[in-house]
Amino acid sequence: MPDQTVPATPPSSEPLAEAVPGRKYVENKPPRGLYVRVFIYVIATHVLLAMMSLVVIAANNR
Repeated sequence: MPDQTVPATPPSSEPLAEAVPGRKYVENKPPRGLYVRVFIYVIATHVLLAMMSLVVIAANNR
């Protein structure tokens, strides 16, 4: 295997294209945990309202 003394591509004075950032990253979607928390809050609110309704119905039947 011969030694390669000359580089395959000569070095250029221009900066590499990979080194220049293209676009700034902007997250368009909320994190998944947000959906889980909202789901839990909605379920908890419905359960609380159902329990309050049962208390009101039980109080009216006495």
